[in-house]
Amino acid sequence: MRDVLWHPYAQMKTQPPALKVVGGDGAHFTLESGERLLDATCSWWCMIHGYGHPRLVAAIQQQADTLCHVMLGGLTHEPADRLSQALVRITPPGLNHVFFSDSGSVGMEVAMKMAVQYQVQRGHPGKHRMLSLMRAYHGDTTGCMAVCDPEEGMHSLFAGFLPTHHFAPAPTAGFDAPREAVEAGIQGLREVLEAHHQEIAGLLMEPLLQAAGGLNMTSPYYVQAARELCDEFGVLLIFDEVATGFGRTGKMFAAEHAGVTPDIMVLSKGLTGGYLGHAATLATDRVYEAFLSEDPDHAFMHGPTFMGNPLACRVALESLAVFEEEDYLGKIASLNAILRQELVEDAKLRAHPAVEDVRVLGATAVIEVHDAASLEGVQDFARRRGVWLRSFGRWLYTMPAYVTQAEEMRQITTTMKDWFLSETPRP
Repeated sequence: MRDVLWHPYAQMKTQPPALKVVGGDGAHFTLESGERLLDATCSWWCMIHGYGHPRLVAAIQQQADTLCHVMLGGLTHEPADRLSQALVRITPPGLNHVFFSDSGSVGMEVAMKMAVQYQVQRGHPGKHRMLSLMRAYHGDTTGCMAVCDPEEGMHSLFAGFLPTHHFAPAPTAGFDAPREAVEAGIQGLREVLEAHHQEIAGLLMEPLLQAAGGLNMTSPYYVQAARELCDEFGVLLIFDEVATGFGRTGKMFAAEHAGVTPDIMVLSKGLTGGYLGHAATLATDRVYEAFLSEDPDHAFMHGPTFMGNPLACRVALESLAVFEEEDYLGKIASLNAILRQELVEDAKLRAHPAVEDVRVLGATAVIEVHDAASLEGVQDFARRRGVWLRSFGRWLYTMPAYVTQAEEMRQITTTMKDWFLSETPRP
């Protein structure tokens, strides 16, 4: 049975058998053995309401009784109409048009195709490449792999297969850095645009938090400068808020920290609270109107089979209602306070010889180490303490569900610290 189901990012010859999950509630999931584990990663950052949330489960069940799926080609339905209106309401002002798809990677593919077709229809057919940042991660589909970090990213194996794009240096100034500390990063971005803007359709950016590229936290000043530079050089600004959207950085969207509206924004993960795959690519009037024409060939040529799936739209609406009605931004602020107190303010942790940096933004925290070898065995170590932690590379992190209680959050942070500070010998 182990060889039938092929697991992601796993060497199937050597990895131990995967743990079988049979249920979950709140911030915990339950294994078939009866073992309950506190999920410090909320299932790749999407289960923001935790497991088994009664309102989200009921929303899916109720929608299934009415309509499970219908194509959006020439048809529509109430959940898709309502969700598109809700997303326009909550996103930065000016993002007035919503195109649905079924995953964050596909949502990014949509954004890139949209940017290229926009430039062609505005009379700039030479603008057919993307500009991305080093340390970026935008997904695992072919187009997305091509705009991930080509040197340290996970897709270097496919370099000969992928189209080539442009990359700017990753910003190095932290979230709280003063403007002068950000200038070097801004200048690096300017230099690439000055040299190549004639062929760049869009700048892709994970605003403030580069997630799978190492949980790098960058300054709002950099985001503001990127907006200005894109306007100066005729490049569309595209925000990948797949990971950062729906509260992860402390505001509903990371763009709000900088007071910036991108030309295109991509949402997924927390969009449905993780209960079904879904994504949305939002665009401004300026982008949308480039596709309006008497010429049918000017229509946007994309159409995922499951875009606007009624079940996904309905649970997304319920997820948003729970988020707003139960003051999730307040919950995130409380989690942030604990993460800062327990990790950033722990002098012993920061001084540990294995630790390079400790940083927190919103409901995200990471302990970065000098050598990935110092994290070997941490997953089993955490499991013995009732916590599901899954490090990657040199980063031990938590992105908890927003329903995680204070004592549960401290259980996670204590486990993370104990890996470095506990006097108990590791087995």
